[in-house]
Amino acid sequence: MGGVNYVSRRRAALQPEEPDEEAWEELVLLPPPRPLASAAAGSWGGQEAPGAMLGKGAGGSGAKPAKPSFVSYVSPEEIHIKEPIEKEVNLHLLPGELLLCEANTVLKCVQEDGSNRGACGKLICTNFKIAFLGDESASDDNEPEFKNKIIGENDITLHCIDHIYGVYDEKKKSLSGQLKKYPDKLIIYCKDLRVFHFCLRYTKEEEVKRIVSGIVHHSQTPKLLKRLFLFSYATAAPTNADTQNQTVMFDAIKDWREELERTKGNMKYKVLSANEAYKVSEKLPLYFVVPMSLSEERILQYQGRGIPIWCWSCHNGASLLKMSAFPKEQEDNTSQMHKIFLDGVYKTINKPPYEVLKTDDLSSSLPSLQDIQAAYTRFKQLFLIDNNSTDFWDTDVKWFSLLESTNWLEIVRRCLKKAIEVVEYLEEQNTNVLLVEENASDLCCVISSLVQVMMDSHYRTKFGFQSLIQKEWVMGGHCFLDRCNHLRQNDKEEAPVFLLFLDCVWQLVQQYPPAFEFTETYLTVLSDSLYIPIFSTFFFNSQHQKDANMSGEGHNAQSSHFRFLTVWDWSVQFEPKAQVLLNNPLYVDKPKLDKSQRKTTRFKHHRQLSLPLTQTKSSPKRGFFREETDHFIKNILGKRISKLINSSDELHNNFSEFYDSWHCKPVDFHGLLLPHIEGPGIKVWAQRYLRWIPEAQLLGGGTVATATKILDMIEEVQRLQKKMDEKHSPTVTQGREALPMLRNSARLSSLFPFALLQRHSLKPVLPTSTWKDLEDEDDLAKRDDEFVDLSEVI
Repeated sequence: MGGVNYVSRRRAALQPEEPDEEAWEELVLLPPPRPLASAAAGSWGGQEAPGAMLGKGAGGSGAKPAKPSFVSYVSPEEIHIKEPIEKEVNLHLLPGELLLCEANTVLKCVQEDGSNRGACGKLICTNFKIAFLGDESASDDNEPEFKNKIIGENDITLHCIDHIYGVYDEKKKSLSGQLKKYPDKLIIYCKDLRVFHFCLRYTKEEEVKRIVSGIVHHSQTPKLLKRLFLFSYATAAPTNADTQNQTVMFDAIKDWREELERTKGNMKYKVLSANEAYKVSEKLPLYFVVPMSLSEERILQYQGRGIPIWCWSCHNGASLLKMSAFPKEQEDNTSQMHKIFLDGVYKTINKPPYEVLKTDDLSSSLPSLQDIQAAYTRFKQLFLIDNNSTDFWDTDVKWFSLLESTNWLEIVRRCLKKAIEVVEYLEEQNTNVLLVEENASDLCCVISSLVQVMMDSHYRTKFGFQSLIQKEWVMGGHCFLDRCNHLRQNDKEEAPVFLLFLDCVWQLVQQYPPAFEFTETYLTVLSDSLYIPIFSTFFFNSQHQKDANMSGEGHNAQSSHFRFLTVWDWSVQFEPKAQVLLNNPLYVDKPKLDKSQRKTTRFKHHRQLSLPLTQTKSSPKRGFFREETDHFIKNILGKRISKLINSSDELHNNFSEFYDSWHCKPVDFHGLLLPHIEGPGIKVWAQRYLRWIPEAQLLGGGTVATATKILDMIEEVQRLQKKMDEKHSPTVTQGREALPMLRNSARLSSLFPFALLQRHSLKPVLPTSTWKDLEDEDDLAKRDDEFVDLSEVI
C-alpha cells in the first residue's frame, strides 16, 4: 500500500516509448532579436542538459558550429517568458511577515513530460519564507484539491530549507556565510524533499546579490530563539480561540487524572504537582505521574533523574514507565547513593508473582541518534532528484541495494520489533516495563508511543493520536528545537526522531487501514508541519522553555503574552473540504456496550507454578528471532516448558511464539495490533518521500483508485439512506455531511492529493546508455500491460 513494492512494479510495467531524437538534438541557434528570450533558452538548455558546453559551441556529434553560437537542448518556444511581474501578482503576507529582498526576471525550472521548461517570475525572501511569484493563471482543472492556506506550491519556509547550492560554470558549490562571488543558478534542497532550481543569469547584478545574500543569511545563519518567525506571528496574529479542538493537551493536572482513570492506573500511581514553578526539573512537565510509594522529597533530591515516570497502564494491571538515567561518569560515593536509591525504586514496582519489573536500556538496544541521522541522510538522497528524470531512472536497476545500504528501513524495523517486545512483556508476561534513556526524551518517546498505538485503540483515533503526541513528545520533553535544528546552531544535535516515529506509525496504517481514524495523508501533513513556524507545538525543547519565552517585550512599555497556535487546529492550514482527506472514511468507531452488556469480571493474576520471575536482561542478539539452535533446543525440551520455568532467557524466547501466534488469529481492529516486520512488510513511505517525483506515480492507480471506488459506494449508500429517511420522515433535514467525491479518477495518481496527473503524458525517460544495454527492446516493450497515454483519455 504505497510502498517500495509497487514503486518497483511501476517501473517494470511502464515501458517507455523510443526517445524522441529531435528533443535531444543539439540546436545551434543564432542570437535572436529578443535578448531576454534568447538568453533564457540558452541558459536553460545549457545548464540542464547533460554534457552541454554552454557558450563553447560543442555539439554532440563533434561538428563545430559557426560562431557566435551556443548549445541548447530545448527549443525557444518551450520556455515561457513573461514580462517582469508587477501588478498581476499580489504578494500575500501573514501577520508579522516582512518582505526582506526580491529579484525580478528569475527563471524557475519546471519539468514536464521529460522536457525542461522555464517559467519567468519574481523571487522574494521574507522573514518567514522564500516564494517564487510566477504565472498564476491556472485553470480550474489544475487547481489542487488539497491546498495549504499557509504554504503555497512555490513557497519554502526558511526552516524547511536543508541545503543551498550555487552553480558556478556548471559546478555546484555549497553556499554559506559571506559570498565573494555570486552564482548564475541557485539550487535549494528542502527538508520535505522538494528541489528548486532558479536561474539568475538574466537578473540584475545588484538584485542577485541581495536575493542570494538574503536567502543564505536568513536560512543558514544561526539565530536566537526569539528571532524566529514564531514570535513575530504570535505578536501580530489576531486571537483565534479554537473551541472545536478535542485534543487533550496534558498541561493541566485534571488531564493526567482523567488519563489515569481511563487506563485504570489510578490505583497504583498518583499525579504530582511538585514540579510547579519547575522546582524539580526544567525538563519535566509541570505535572507527571509516579508510583504511589515515591515521596516528593526523594524526587526533589535527584531532580527527576532515576524517577520512573508513568506512561500508560495495560488492562491486566501492568504498566509502561520511562526513566532518565543518572550520568555514567560520577564519583563512587554518588554512584553508590544512586544505586541504593534505584534499588528502592525498583522494589516499589517489582512485586512478584503478580507484576515483575523488566528494565530496558534503549541506548544499548537501539541505534544512537547519530546512527539515525546518518541513515536518514543517506536515505533521503534517493529522493532528492535534481529535476532530471534521468537521475531517477538511473537508480532503477540498483534501487533495492541502494535502499538497503541506507539502513533507514532497518532502523524502522528495529523500533517496531522493540515495541513488540515491550507489548509481549506487558500483555503476555504481565510485567511492568521500564524504558531507560539518558534523558528519556528521544527513543523512549518513540517506543512508548508505538506501544500505546499498538495496544490502545483510543490512540488510533485522530484526537487520541494527537493527545498521545502531546503527552509523550511535547510534555515528555522531546527536544524539537534541537532535533529539527530550527536555530541552525548545532548540527550534531539534529536527528529525525519524530519522523522515525511517524514512519513506524505509517507502517501500521498501511498494514491495517481500517484500524485508524486518520489517513497516511494526515501523517504526511503532520511531518510537513514540523517546519511551519506559526505553531508552537514543534518549536521548543520543553514546556519550561516555552513558558519562559511566553512573555512578550512589547513596545511603548506594553507587556503581553504571546498567543501561540497549536498545530492541531487544522483549520489554520486547510479548508473543510481538504480536512476531510485527513480522515479515514472506512474507519468504524468502537461499539459502546450498554451497562447490561458490560462484563463485570475482573482480570485475575496468574500465579507462577514454580520460581518467581527475576529481573530480565536484554538479549545480546540483534536479529528478529533467536538462532536456529535455540528453536531446536526449545522443541526438544517442549514448547510448554517456559510456563513452568520462567528464567530471564526463556522469557525472551516467548517473543517468537507470541508474534507468530498473534498473526495466526483474526485481526481485531479495536484490539491489539502487531505489525509485520519481515522483509516485505516494511515498505517505503511513498506518499511522503516520492510525491515530488512525477515518474514515481501510478497514474490512476495505487491506493487512491481503490479509495475512489469505495467513496463512490459510500456516496451511493448515503444517497439511498437519505431518500429512505425523507420517505419515512419528510421533516428530516439534511444532517449528513457529504463526502468529497473524486469524480475524475483518471486524473488521479497514487501520490494523491500531493500530485495530480498532468494534462500531458508523463512517460518515463530512460538514458540512452540504458537502452543500449537492453536487448530486443521491441519485444520487451510489448510484454505485460501496454502503456496507455492518459492524455488522450482525459
